[in-house]
Amino acid sequence: MLLTFLSDYGYDDEFAGACRAVIARFAPEARVVDLTHGIAPGDVRRGALALEAAVDRSGPAVHLAVVDPGVGTDRRALALAAGQSFLVGPDNGLLTLAAERLGGVAAAWDASDTPLRLEPVAPTFHGRDIFAPVASHLASGRPPDAVGVAIDPESLTRLRLPVPAHDGDVLVAHVLYADRFGNLVLDARPGDMAATGPIAVSVGDRSFAAVRGRSFAEGEEGVVVYDDSSGRVGIAVDLGSAAELLDAGRDDEIRLAARR
Repeated sequence: MLLTFLSDYGYDDEFAGACRAVIARFAPEARVVDLTHGIAPGDVRRGALALEAAVDRSGPAVHLAVVDPGVGTDRRALALAAGQSFLVGPDNGLLTLAAERLGGVAAAWDASDTPLRLEPVAPTFHGRDIFAPVASHLASGRPPDAVGVAIDPESLTRLRLPVPAHDGDVLVAHVLYADRFGNLVLDARPGDMAATGPIAVSVGDRSFAAVRGRSFAEGEEGVVVYDDSSGRVGIAVDLGSAAELLDAGRDDEIRLAARR
């Protein structure tokens, strides 16, 4: 079975590799795909959004995600069933957006005291000692009831994201993040956008001429409002950075309206 792996471990230390070594030990037949280990340290929201963007095109899989600033505290370790897949990681909101993208949480287990964990468990490295063994177990096709105690999905910690709104004919959205190309990904969904032609994009008291386009190259004056591959509305600058041009970043308000 496919096993994807996302974390904030970075690429300089051994952390991601140590988890992969555990996976190779307990699920040598699993195909492991590293989604990214470049999430900023402790940035649960960015990790959740990245995981959400990746899960629905991968088919049945086990998705291991570790962005865990609360490691070693009383936060729960989770295994979730959603669609034809499982998600494994901390109970801090990291998994819930992806689970919703897959159709919602069908079942949940608290794996904090799983019999599968590696002893002695390092209080600062549950990725290696708890999450990787649980993900390996599931990727090998073993029953999920063995990973821990069933819990109510309604008890899961969920992320609070900004919410888009309409102010008359204006869509008021917010920046969730800027990707490495400087494209701004908003909380709005394509269905929230009514404007189909020329658009005014406003940030504070500044306004930019843009167009509703399908690709980065369609921007009038370089600015295009498009449907991002993550499933959300994005703002891009052809061969440039929307984040720099608009001087906008995380949680900043963006107003979009038909340009007259």
